Amino acid sequence: MNDVALRPFREEDLPVLDRFATDPAVLGAHQWTGFTDPRVRRRRWAEDGYLGPHDSTLAVTADDVVAGLASWEAADRGGPAGGCFEIGLTLLPDHRGRGIGLAAHRLLVAHLFSVTRAHRLEAFTDGGNAAEQKTLERAGFHREGVLREVTWRDGGWRDEVIYALFRPSAAS
Repeated sequence: MNDVALRPFREEDLPVLDRFATDPAVLGAHQWTGFTDPRVRRRRWAEDGYLGPHDSTLAVTADDVVAGLASWEAADRGGPAGGCFEIGLTLLPDHRGRGIGLAAHRLLVAHLFSVTRAHRLEAFTDGGNAAEQKTLERAGFHREGVLREVTWRDGGWRDEVIYALFRPSAAS
């Protein structure tokens, strides 16, 4: 088993971030939406290290090697600010299928419930991404529904599945 952790991105990690903009295999068929300018990610890192007040991204590491990224952004749905976050997680291809994603999801959930006032965490995934759906369920998320033909990718409209997880109550 890999020693999985979350940490802020470092300057030496920037070539890995570049791959998310320039290598279709990194995001894969369920997330790739086309080439983007890698300098955008570098500018964001230079601006705030990807640790912003409304959205943040951390490196997922396995045995101290960057294996992917975990992110969250405010998705307030009418409640108090910071009550809901949309999360996301992407692993580099050579780190998939080894339990790293499940461990990283659990770490991200624990982090957000310990340092934010979040009551609800949401995750959206491609309707065809069975592996991510299974991982979310194993991490405690519950499937809430399907948004039909909501995302344009790979020449067509794709379904997205929404999952949610609520902060455990003090009585739990």
